[in-house]
Amino acid sequence: MVEPTLLSTLDKGVLTLTLNRPAKLNAIDNALAAALLEELQAAGNNPEVRVIRLRGNGRAFCAGRDVSAPPTERDLELVQGVAVAIVRHPKPVVAAVHGWTVGAGFEWMMDADVVVAADDARFKLPEASIGVFVTGGLVATLPAIAGLSRAKAMMLFGEEFSARQAVEWGLAHRAVPSNQLDEVSMAACQRLAALDPIVVAHYKRVLNAVGLDRFDRAIEEESNATRMLVKTVPLG
Repeated sequence: MVEPTLLSTLDKGVLTLTLNRPAKLNAIDNALAAALLEELQAAGNNPEVRVIRLRGNGRAFCAGRDVSAPPTERDLELVQGVAVAIVRHPKPVVAAVHGWTVGAGFEWMMDADVVVAADDARFKLPEASIGVFVTGGLVATLPAIAGLSRAKAMMLFGEEFSARQAVEWGLAHRAVPSNQLDEVSMAACQRLAALDPIVVAHYKRVLNAVGLDRFDRAIEEESNATRMLVKTVPLG
């Protein structure tokens, strides 16, 4: 029996979506991205879901896009679709990250509303070094949080950084011991689930409308740059 690439559990209003390709450090392929997008869309219409928690199974949160095959147009559509679904979702999304959180995995983390990081989390943006462009609306989310100068350096140099640095730079709400990540991230979700969902939805909508007012343009520009950088590779 083939294991699903995404695990889903609903407990007391908290929908936990677990990236489940542990042998690949949860690297993103089309099956995983499509399953995540479908779950996010369904959760928007499910009144039993108050909060979404995104986590990874195994030794990492997500090692980015699976680079065992060249990128395709479908890859791009799905990774950007997930990013838009997280940012535009009417319900709060909490990312619980540990181990390697790289590339598109980091970009999805940045789309979340609250990030709780294990102290063993390590972050990296390797796209420039391998000749591809970032996705997930990162050209909007990262400068908005870390500042334009730091965002440029992080993207172009692709240097590894720690959970402590992520908290210092405002990329994560808090860092906790790795053995407490599930407990602490679930507690954060339960606190959000206890709030009036209409109030929470308005906070998220207005904060993102003002703080990420160029998010839609970022998705468009990233997609165009990605297509240009891989134009020698057949897309489709």
